[in-house]
Amino acid sequence: MRINNIELATLRLARVLRAGFPVLPCLFVAGAAQAAPGPNTAQARLHVAWRAAITGAALPGKGCFTAEYPGTVWKQIACTQPPGHAYEPAHRAAVGFGNDFAAQVRGSITASVGSFPAITGLVSEKSAGVSNQYSLQMNVPYFSSPACQSSPYTPGCSAWQQFVFSQSGGKNGTSSAFMVYWLINYGPYCPSGWSQEALNCFINSAAVHVPHQKLTAVADLQVSGAAAAGGNDSVKITTSKNAYAVGAPDSFLDLAGSWTGTEFNILGDGAGSQANFNKGTNITVNVQLTDGLKTAPACETNTIFTYETNNLTLGTCHATSGQTPAITYTESD
Repeated sequence: MRINNIELATLRLARVLRAGFPVLPCLFVAGAAQAAPGPNTAQARLHVAWRAAITGAALPGKGCFTAEYPGTVWKQIACTQPPGHAYEPAHRAAVGFGNDFAAQVRGSITASVGSFPAITGLVSEKSAGVSNQYSLQMNVPYFSSPACQSSPYTPGCSAWQQFVFSQSGGKNGTSSAFMVYWLINYGPYCPSGWSQEALNCFINSAAVHVPHQKLTAVADLQVSGAAAAGGNDSVKITTSKNAYAVGAPDSFLDLAGSWTGTEFNILGDGAGSQANFNKGTNITVNVQLTDGLKTAPACETNTIFTYETNNLTLGTCHATSGQTPAITYTESD
């Protein structure tokens, strides 16, 4: 049997994966759903394998990094500034203010990957009146953190962490990925360097610059978050052929060991804004977890996460068990 160059490269990359890169299988599932039959199927499989490899590859340390297909080594680059506005916590008890589901587990999550296995009918999107402006947010539930010990409201203070990709629209729009740390109900005065939002305090990690993405590229975007006790937390975003990442010490909030759920969706770009999609848009969302268990997570809708929203109506959500449990749900207008 004759093997073409693409198939040979796929086999070689598969050997690289088996040689030691920890892989989040969600990437294979999401990519396979996007790959259409035809002459580009082998090439699509190769890209999916690469995205899994680079997402599973550990960052060299803290800071900002990038990688380009077919390379599987992160290269450090200069960081940039994250957006100045807040990505607010929900003002009432509803995931995404009622616009999405979260995957809730009984154990402790160490990593999660959010993707869009299928998108149809998407023609336009606006946030705050600006076209092609949105955020991809991966958010965790509130959790206990040593950072709250200095709060005058202790034990009322809780921590919250976000893994964010921000796409600013307009003619000179920019994009970046970063983490946001929150102290919820901390008090009327925030620690030095933190910003005040009502009784809450927030501060951003450094950000990695990501080239502005076309709206048609949303289906290729994947966001992953990871937490490592005694190591670095990270946010990674992959496009079809490029990857970008930020690493920062987990000790900032001590998320590792306290991460019990994941919300992921495409929402407004901060400040409680809404991502508004054209009528006929249908999006399938997949949230896959690494938690050391094989039981299916719960599709949760009645907990507090982010205040940003979209105009899509929730469909059904189903959960799957296995090596990396997941939920998949639909939303449409």
